Amino acid sequence: MDANNKDLITQLIAQNQRLLQNLNTQRHCSCEVCQLVSEIIGREVPASTEIRVSFYSDYGRNIKLGERIFINANVMMVDLGGITIEDDVLIGPGAYLISVNHQLKPKQRKELELKPVVIERNAWIGAKAMILPGVTIGENAVVAAGAVASKNVPANTVVADIPARIIKKIKD
Repeated sequence: MDANNKDLITQLIAQNQRLLQNLNTQRHCSCEVCQLVSEIIGREVPASTEIRVSFYSDYGRNIKLGERIFINANVMMVDLGGITIEDDVLIGPGAYLISVNHQLKPKQRKELELKPVVIERNAWIGAKAMILPGVTIGENAVVAAGAVASKNVPANTVVADIPARIIKKIKD
């Protein structure tokens, strides 16, 4: 990141925090929630998407939302590295989607490592599940409540545990 981008990012984060505070502390109808989240992410939230408050993000501008998504209360999206949520996804309460990590070496610890998170079509992220940087959740996959997905989750599977492991294949 060059200095100019860092300044812009800092400004956008400050703006995002003000919008999130308004979103999470005031009473809003569903269309107002979509409007505020649209301002946070810098693109229109489809009318078919439902977001329950409280909703949290660190940056906001790197979140891409598809159609007919349901995001339950207290979801946190750490999105500087990018988060894409495709159509028909369900996200349970208290889930974390994290696209940012820090370097392991102590002298580089404050440097960021950005890796996108992708939630493919019709996936279901359970309550308090955590999706770590660089992970793709495959189409129709389920991440069980409380699971930590540290690796890609194949399509049509259910994962559970810490770290998440496949416990079932989904059949039509």
